[in-house]
Amino acid sequence: MKQTAAIIGGGVIGGGWLARFLLNGWDINVFDPDPEAERKIGDVLKNARHALPMLYETALPEEGQLTFCTTIQQAVTTADWIQESVPERLDIKHKVFAEIQTHCRPDAVIGSSTSGFKPSELQQNAQRPEQIMVTHPFNPVYLLPLIEVVPSDQTGAQHVEKAKETLTSVGLYPLHVRKEIDAHIADRFLEAVWREGLWLIKDGIASTEEIDNAIRYGFGLRWAQMGLFETYRIAGGEAGMAHFIAQFGPCLSWPWTKLMDVPELTDELTQKIADQSDAQSGHKSIREFERLRDNNLIAMMRALKQQGSAAGSLITDHESTLRRAPGTSAPMRTVERTVPIDWTDNNGHMNESRYGQVFSDAADAFMIAVGADADYIAAGHSFFTAETTVKYLSETHAGQKITVDSRVVLADGKKVKLSHQMLDASGQILANCEQFMLHVSLTTRKSCPPLAGVEAKINALAAAHKEDIT
Repeated sequence: MKQTAAIIGGGVIGGGWLARFLLNGWDINVFDPDPEAERKIGDVLKNARHALPMLYETALPEEGQLTFCTTIQQAVTTADWIQESVPERLDIKHKVFAEIQTHCRPDAVIGSSTSGFKPSELQQNAQRPEQIMVTHPFNPVYLLPLIEVVPSDQTGAQHVEKAKETLTSVGLYPLHVRKEIDAHIADRFLEAVWREGLWLIKDGIASTEEIDNAIRYGFGLRWAQMGLFETYRIAGGEAGMAHFIAQFGPCLSWPWTKLMDVPELTDELTQKIADQSDAQSGHKSIREFERLRDNNLIAMMRALKQQGSAAGSLITDHESTLRRAPGTSAPMRTVERTVPIDWTDNNGHMNESRYGQVFSDAADAFMIAVGADADYIAAGHSFFTAETTVKYLSETHAGQKITVDSRVVLADGKKVKLSHQMLDASGQILANCEQFMLHVSLTTRKSCPPLAGVEAKINALAAAHKEDIT
């Protein structure tokens, strides 16, 4: 059965909510008096349609129907979920909630995107306070999963459960905040870091870029996959969280920060934190957590590398200093590397597509060796792969060192055929590949003979490799 969400306020956050629901098959009624709302929402949707489907290995549901409404009444009358994302003024929100509740169904969830107000403040003078709660998202809502679900004592338990079920059904993570507090949970951390950043800039200690680099090259990567307390649990070593607090707790009284109002680390508080950390993470040893942490960091930094961003760009720069030219020996050593964790499949070994990656990298090394490098490509010529045949001979696992030896077995003008062997550290052949390539003009996108210098190098390799084969 089709479900309907009403989006009240279609700015950056409201548009993100709209996209998350719409791309998960919900019908959407949106109300925003801004005459530019349809264009702005269209821009958000364009990004969401590009991004969200790429998270998954399967297709998303068919998009729901999007309707731009001229009144709040039209938007909310049939809605199962109502998301308020109007400006952060309590008087405006109260006015909007009053109109929503005049026309909406009593069983509908009314969530507010507010980052600062508590649900009890939102519920003041409401017709049905049990409907209203905070559902605070993080931008972009169509990608980041965290939603802080904050009820008050007046919020109905059935509405809270319905909210959590709905959010989970569209791929979000509802964090149930059991006790209302200003700015909820996540923004309190962000506010503390933000305040400290302002002081560091004011006192001339660091620039905005230096502060951002401290986060994205360091603890930001750790937080992204283990949060705060699991990160510090590992820092405590085999003795765990209690040892970490005993070792580093006194630092809280040192004048490291402008934020000096910290709780006293009594034995009771230390034990409470240690007990909660054991319940959270005690099922794994420190060594297991270290391995998990390392695997997660590898996957994230390799993703950043693919985008040429932050820590990933550092890897690319360093890699360029490590890469060795393949030379012209027979055979050519075109690949030397270790299989990364993100190349493995459900069977625990390297999946088929990554064999293609390895042999593609081997072909790239061959191209560089014969002069068909980046400058050659920029000048309008390259090689395209027309056909590959791969034979898988043995399993290949994450962490395994592999090499590829390549030979030119055909050099006939615009036609080149390479034979690759992928081997493990002991010399065992893991896979073979035959790769047929055509030289092309990037202007006409048609095959043509390579330029004379490149062709001469290919022919020389073919002659040398023929002797090696025979």
